[in-house]
Amino acid sequence: MVASAERETIVVGHRSIGISNPGKVLFPRLGYTKRDIVRYYLAVADGALRAAGGRPNMLVRYPNGIDGEFFYQKRAPASRPAWIEVVSLRFPSGRSADEVVPREAADLAWMANLACLELHPHPVRAEDLDHPDELRIDLDPGSGIEWDQVRRVAGVVRSALDDFGLIGWPKTSGGRGMHVLVRLEPRWTFDQVRRAALALAREVERRAPALATSQWWKEERHGVFIDYNQNAKDRTVAAAYSVRPNPDARVSAPLSWSETERCDPGDFSLATMPRRFAEAGDRHEGIDASPGSLSPLLDLAARHEREGLGDAPWPPHYRKQASEPPRTQPSRRRAVRQPLIEIARAHRKEDALAGLERWRARHPEAAAHLAPDDVLVDAMRGRFTTWTRIRLNLRHVPPELRPAGEARDPDEGPAGWPPRQP
Repeated sequence: MVASAERETIVVGHRSIGISNPGKVLFPRLGYTKRDIVRYYLAVADGALRAAGGRPNMLVRYPNGIDGEFFYQKRAPASRPAWIEVVSLRFPSGRSADEVVPREAADLAWMANLACLELHPHPVRAEDLDHPDELRIDLDPGSGIEWDQVRRVAGVVRSALDDFGLIGWPKTSGGRGMHVLVRLEPRWTFDQVRRAALALAREVERRAPALATSQWWKEERHGVFIDYNQNAKDRTVAAAYSVRPNPDARVSAPLSWSETERCDPGDFSLATMPRRFAEAGDRHEGIDASPGSLSPLLDLAARHEREGLGDAPWPPHYRKQASEPPRTQPSRRRAVRQPLIEIARAHRKEDALAGLERWRARHPEAAAHLAPDDVLVDAMRGRFTTWTRIRLNLRHVPPELRPAGEARDPDEGPAGWPPRQP
């Protein structure tokens, strides 16, 4: 290793990788540096490559650490080593981009040097960009939903997958949720995989209606949302072993099913995962051994359609589908109108949540009537970055206690933000 105050050169296999500003702190509370991120990914490289290797990856970069602005970079940097593989993807918007395809540990170190904390692979292999080989079941808990309910829903998912002849591989999301991955034979299109995911989400909701929901609109959700749209083309989720931008440096941890019954997401971090990996290996080591068939789930989707349960809403930036229901939020429909108010917009989630607490302090009587699911915290994704919106559903607040309209606090929004370069 060749080192200086501003740069280190490490050798991984037969590759030499320059690490710029290796001592730059990316996790202020714990003091983890860019050097620590590089070392982490080298320690878990076999597992991380099983999860994200051989796939196009979007880069999510935190150049100023987790407390600074971050941005999404679909296009691989023009200035990159000749040995970094890229593949050209075409997106629903009509644009295309050359995305990075990691194949070896050195690729992960190079990505970490760009302050890419997370691995965000697409569910396809670089050799076949049109046929996903992974179904992604994203269990997204609503406000106030505890981890125990997430894992109970995961148990229902596992049972449903068993009934449809599919094998699920669970992992923590690195946040409050859980992902269940299913390897597939690469025979179906993105639209078919998404349609199967929707059918599965509805089946899990049918089996556990008090615990889970497949409803797209936040104001109609309760419990754990099964986000079927994570299977739409151009959507990515943080892969196993990804470092997440949380103050405690949690990572997305592959699990055995028995571990889901006793673990806590906070058990898995930048500090603990390397030892776990060295001692126990990759819990998903066998994930590629038995790819499954989507046919049973697609048969369920066809039955749903015959019974009058067709498509569900797509994300807003996708082209309107012929069989898709109206994209108008329930609160904006004339027939059914929810008393929904927007109270905060901010560049940073922490600032928006601080605005929520100020609203609670100004309106304690109304706040006392809010259920956990009435607080809608939306991560609004722009082209290269995100912002946070907070809305409140006042359905449980008596009309006489509902506050009159007032200005958002804070009210930053996306307009006028400095543009980001892809």
